[in-house]
Amino acid sequence: MEPGSSEHRDIVVIGAGPAGSAAAIRAARAGASVAVFEKSHHGRDKVCGDGLTPRAVGALRELKVEPDEAHRIDGLRMIAGKRTRELAWPTTSRFPAHGAVLPRRILDAHLADAATEAGAEIHWSTEARPVIDDHGRVIGVDAGERRWTADLVVLATGAPGAAARLVGAERIPDEPFGLAIRSYVESPRHLDRHLEACLTLTDEHGVAIPGYGWLFPAGDGTVNIGVGALSTMKGFTRLNLNRLFESYYATVRESWDLGEPIERPRAWRLPMSASRRHGPGWVAIGDAAGLVNPMNGEGIDYGLESGILAADLFLDDPVTAPARYDREVGDRFDAFLRTGRRFSFLIGHPWILRSGLRVAVGTQMAADITLAVMGNLVDSETPGMSGRVLRLADRVLAAADPLLRRTRAAR
Repeated sequence: MEPGSSEHRDIVVIGAGPAGSAAAIRAARAGASVAVFEKSHHGRDKVCGDGLTPRAVGALRELKVEPDEAHRIDGLRMIAGKRTRELAWPTTSRFPAHGAVLPRRILDAHLADAATEAGAEIHWSTEARPVIDDHGRVIGVDAGERRWTADLVVLATGAPGAAARLVGAERIPDEPFGLAIRSYVESPRHLDRHLEACLTLTDEHGVAIPGYGWLFPAGDGTVNIGVGALSTMKGFTRLNLNRLFESYYATVRESWDLGEPIERPRAWRLPMSASRRHGPGWVAIGDAAGLVNPMNGEGIDYGLESGILAADLFLDDPVTAPARYDREVGDRFDAFLRTGRRFSFLIGHPWILRSGLRVAVGTQMAADITLAVMGNLVDSETPGMSGRVLRLADRVLAAADPLLRRTRAAR
């Protein structure tokens, strides 16, 4: 094409991470014309914990993408103070009874390759910006010197940036968000079949941190080690992630026989809200839609599911897809994510956090519910005790929300 010319596609996707690739795979396999724009290069790394919940494995199976390199994970080892509980992922009719660990550079490359094989065209090292007409409708993107028009533009841009600002899909300022940092280290326990999460983190002053430290065995001679914290803690703006990482590393170094970090620890932000996730001609999926579990910082599974949903609804009816997408994502996830955000205000208070952690692993029933929450196995369709606890917590915390926000520890 000549500079300044334009082409039309049924769907244009901004971002080739798990969410964007999932949407591209689903739509292209059904015959839609799809163009994907990724500002980085093929095989680029994405700073992440690399853990795949059973929910994420289920979504990959639905997409028929199951990388052989993934290291199987059978459960979660939760540590709170001196108490340790090792639990297997539950067997359900909805998700497989195992998760996995796979570095994002491998996972994302597999998904992007599957999108290409399905017929989507991916433009690497190309940044795209939404184009909005005089009526406020997104009609395509500008990428390089070209304009690509589309019936639907899908924002899969991760943490909100320039594209999200253009359509008003920024993070809600008063809602919680997270920060995390990770590296890779060699360990003889790299074949361990359990994720390990330490729920009792403290900073250099001994202040309890609403977050956790993790060790995720990758099966390739290394483990992914990191820590994350929520913005609801008092003194969050002064929190030194590098020091928190170093402290956690020193705590677990002997038990995991850890080597020195293979690369410098790298940090990233975890968005947990979005002011909008749809509008005329566009939808936001995955992290760009704030679909991140506030209790564990996980969002790969939500990214995959929301990408699949956006594509399916477009294929069914392009005109109503954005509004239907927002409604169906809300029905599926909003109650759980809203409850998690409100709960994060509670555990921002150190004494409430310490008490809550004793409850979370104190009994088998409580530990099973904690496992379901940490594994992203809870949503509006969850049956049994975990589902009932979610619905009760949603009602209780909704009533307490004004008080939670007025008394938040960060202030």
